[in-house]
Amino acid sequence: MPAQDHAIFSLGRYPDDARGRRVAEEMAEGLQKVLAGRRLPDREAAAALGVGNAIRYAAPTGTILIRWEGARAPTIWTVPRPAIDPRDARMELARRYLHVFGPTTAESFAKWAGIGAAAGRDAFELLMGELAPARTPIGDAWILAGDEETMLADAAPPAPARLLPSGDTYFLLQGADRELLVPEADRRAALWTSRVWPGALLVGGDVVGVWRRANEKLTVETWRRLSRAEIDVVEAEAVALPLPGLRGIHVRWAD
Repeated sequence: MPAQDHAIFSLGRYPDDARGRRVAEEMAEGLQKVLAGRRLPDREAAAALGVGNAIRYAAPTGTILIRWEGARAPTIWTVPRPAIDPRDARMELARRYLHVFGPTTAESFAKWAGIGAAAGRDAFELLMGELAPARTPIGDAWILAGDEETMLADAAPPAPARLLPSGDTYFLLQGADRELLVPEADRRAALWTSRVWPGALLVGGDVVGVWRRANEKLTVETWRRLSRAEIDVVEAEAVALPLPGLRGIHVRWAD
């Protein structure tokens, strides 16, 4: 994420309970001692503390940064604590979530942010003066009041086809919010799997299937029969994917 957003996405998740804060602070202090101003692979720092993946509990303090290195082990290092109150950071995190994913609920925000349900409700209550109610096919929800005009505006024509990558923000939804995008339960299970998600196939603005890629082979599984014209625009979108190092994309349509 951009460096200027680091405080929002770290301290915005700072625990409210005493035990959670203690665990976070103790882990951060341990990493401060182990790293001593150095940058190390996360596994080396974790081994030095003898904690494994538990080093992640230090992240909400805002004093630990991580850089992903592709297939290699991530690198971590320490920084000064951001000068923002954790509650203010959480309110801003909730604003950003509402702006991107609204209409939504406090419960969905809590799941997305990885915080407790009570903390999610608290953030929405603090923002109540900035929110507007919204009625959706799956129940009542909230949007930012400043986004209402945009929500009510006429939508631009959808792209003929889009191959959204795994974890794309468009379908990075939580809980019941997923029903707004994919009403059918069996299709939701195919898109939001228990392991690595596939990509989402959009045709005319609707999610109509999923896709996966292994090198130059791209496999598409649709939930309905596509017309010849729709097949053509999907294949054209696949061929246009910016994938350097590959001579071409071969699209396979799953039975």
